[in-house]
Amino acid sequence: MSTKLKKEYYKAGLSCLEMIPFEDRKKYIAVTVNNRLWELKYVPQKGEEDIVLLELKDLEATKIYETSLRYLFTLAIHNLYPEAKVRYSYNVSRSIFGSIVNGKLHLDTKTLSAIEHEVNRLIAEDIDITRVTVTKKEAEEIYKGMDAIDKLETLKYRPENDVHLYKCGEYVNYMYGYMVPSTGYLTEYRLKSYSPGFLIQYPRSECGGQIPPFEDAPNFGKTLKHSSQWGVKVGVDTIAHINQYIEEFGEVDFINMCESYHNNMLSDLGDQIATNIEQTRLICIAGPSSSGKTTFSNRLRLELMSRGIKPVRISIDDYYLPKEVIPKDENGEPDLECLEALDIDLFNQNMLSLIEGEEVQLPHFDFKLGKRVPGDVLQIDEKQPIIIEGIHALNDKLTNLIPMHQKYKIYISPQVQINIDNENPISLTDLRLLRRIVRDSKFRQSPASSTISMWPSVRRGEFKWIYKNQENANFVFNSLLPYELCVMKKYALPLLDEIDSKSPYYIIANRLKKFIKYFIDIDDKAVPCNSLMREFIGGSCFDVN
Repeated sequence: MSTKLKKEYYKAGLSCLEMIPFEDRKKYIAVTVNNRLWELKYVPQKGEEDIVLLELKDLEATKIYETSLRYLFTLAIHNLYPEAKVRYSYNVSRSIFGSIVNGKLHLDTKTLSAIEHEVNRLIAEDIDITRVTVTKKEAEEIYKGMDAIDKLETLKYRPENDVHLYKCGEYVNYMYGYMVPSTGYLTEYRLKSYSPGFLIQYPRSECGGQIPPFEDAPNFGKTLKHSSQWGVKVGVDTIAHINQYIEEFGEVDFINMCESYHNNMLSDLGDQIATNIEQTRLICIAGPSSSGKTTFSNRLRLELMSRGIKPVRISIDDYYLPKEVIPKDENGEPDLECLEALDIDLFNQNMLSLIEGEEVQLPHFDFKLGKRVPGDVLQIDEKQPIIIEGIHALNDKLTNLIPMHQKYKIYISPQVQINIDNENPISLTDLRLLRRIVRDSKFRQSPASSTISMWPSVRRGEFKWIYKNQENANFVFNSLLPYELCVMKKYALPLLDEIDSKSPYYIIANRLKKFIKYFIDIDDKAVPCNSLMREFIGGSCFDVN
């Protein structure tokens, strides 16, 4: 984990890298100086003596490592195949997916072997990576010389007049983030062929700085591929293209085009469920935090009603056990996210009894009293499916009395396939974090710093309880709305700006601001009242909050 630099190593005028004993330098990836993230080459100023060294077990260190890896692979491809243009996105097994977007290179086994050999050569040579600052005009000329049309398009929307670039020998590029000091730091990676491109696995902080074992996820990967193809087809695959779409067609058309994408998916989903409604008794919906599960559940209910199907919704939250009997987490507090926090036996029996046509007294959890009280009495007919929604909804342990053929499982999450430019994808997780920051401020009067502070715990719960069940889903709903960052920008930026540079959460806030600032602002008045976006910005006709 992060380590404080010993006071005896501190010396004015030296960079943080120069203060670290030579034999330990490649152990660390970045530093925080008085809580602010910097590269190892940063030279602390007078009074900046709280220097913390970050390893690959630290989240921001792994982000810098991953950014640097994309730079390194792009450099290697440039050296071998100068005309080829590579595009990256985040993909299965927490990895980077790379593909060639201009048809100038066929990625067969021989080609990938050559790229890996060049990457390893660059690592062995330990070439210095140096940050340089140029004007927007100078950057424009550099990008023209590189034939980097995607970067030129993005540069137009950069609010600042200067641009940071990184040089490695004669090669110049910018990956919208800090970098390691030299290529020799990037020894830990795995390259894998993954048609029609390749995957780069890298160390993850949640895995203790190790590269996780590869786990393919065909359902998840298929949805990501579809999201990427749709974005390219309609012209919303990069920030610049989104901005250009708004400038050409207007924000109303853009919003409604994106909403139509959701409507089409809901229609397809409704068709699938209706086709097998005689067997489908339980519709299970799960997804990570801020995926839009509640609004989606309401919209699915209405979609099915339009087909003459009258589903009922039952809240899993009503089956919470009293806090005193819930298992404790690592901090000794009740673990409200674990499966055992629910009365699994009662939930199973209630669902089975309802499906068998019995009248059931449902529980209701009174959160003010901290215990269950009697709820509604319910009886359903044989063509009324039950909709359940929650982090454990896809876990068969929660519904083990219900036969598999009677369950229809839906995984929902924003499958972000939007890039800043070809080589710089937007994180799938960062979009959900922005959604939650805006929602928590709007409906819970919670500052962004509080939301960010809880996010690591939220993410641990997702890895433990949600992601391992996503491949069991019958349908994956992509809750991304490409216009949403244009809408959230005006809500999110002021909240992120409230976080002081001395705050431990400034690092993440600053990272989020780095890409959201490129989006054009659009008014949310044209956002429909039943949109998933309303779950986060308010004004939902479902009053989900």
